Amino acid sequence: MPITTDTSSPSRRDISRQARDAFPPMGIYIIRDKETGQTLVASSRNVYGAMNRAQFELRLRSHANKTLQAKWDRGGPDRFEFELVELLKEREDSNFDYGEELRTLEQLYREQYEQQAGAIR
Repeated sequence: MPITTDTSSPSRRDISRQARDAFPPMGIYIIRDKETGQTLVASSRNVYGAMNRAQFELRLRSHANKTLQAKWDRGGPDRFEFELVELLKEREDSNFDYGEELRTLEQLYREQYEQQAGAIR
């Protein structure tokens, strides 16, 4: 029986290269206390990883924001919701400053959400 190679499906190497070269999910997320409506606004160059890390740190009782950690300890995970607010789009300009864009958007969202119900400090 002859061995044939199917060139229509991508190889593992191609899939790995595509994943490596893909634009990372940068953006803004919030952690909302459902009881008080207070929010913590944050940004990250890997927004899904940051949200996952925050949940992990809260479960381990090692989150840097002590107020958030205390509320989590009292109310548990059901008291909070994690929400992706905005993802950055990839720009054509290779010199575009994504860090500055994240800082600006984080400040805008922080002002918006803090006016509504306050911030988790």
